[in-house]
Amino acid sequence: MSDVWTDISSEFLHLYPRGRRLLVVAGADAERSRRAADDLAAALTSADQHVERAHSADGAEQQLRDEIVSPFRQREDSGSVLIVSGPAALLSESTRGIWNYILWQLAGDEPPHSIASAIVDVSDPANPRRRFADYCALPASFGA
Repeated sequence: MSDVWTDISSEFLHLYPRGRRLLVVAGADAERSRRAADDLAAALTSADQHVERAHSADGAEQQLRDEIVSPFRQREDSGSVLIVSGPAALLSESTRGIWNYILWQLAGDEPPHSIASAIVDVSDPANPRRRFADYCALPASFGA
C-alpha cells in the first residue's frame, strides 16, 4: 500500500474521527477514480475503519442521493465510512455539500479541482503522488 493513501487516511481520520462519514474520490476518468477509491478504502480498513464502497459511472445526482447516500445515512451503525468513486459530476454545485472529504484524482497535466480536500496524481497507479495546488494565485474566473 502506498504511503500516499496511508497519509490521506490519517488526515481524513484526524479531521473526521467518528460518526457516519462520506468521502468521494472523483476525477475526469471515473474508472481511475474507482481504483484510487479502492486503494484509499484499503488504507482506511487498515486503520480499523468499517468502510463501504460505491461507484457511480455517470454521477447522476438523484440516483446518487436515492440509492447510495440516503440508505447509508439511514443505517443503524454510527461509525462507517462510505467512499463513493466516479466522475467529476459527483462534485456538481448541488452535491458538493454531501461530502465530508473530497479527493480529486488526476493524471499528468489534467487540471485539479479547486474544491478538493486532497489531490492525488495517479499517472503511475503503483506510485501515486500527492499534489498541492495554490488556488490563491488563480483568477476568479478559474473553473467557471
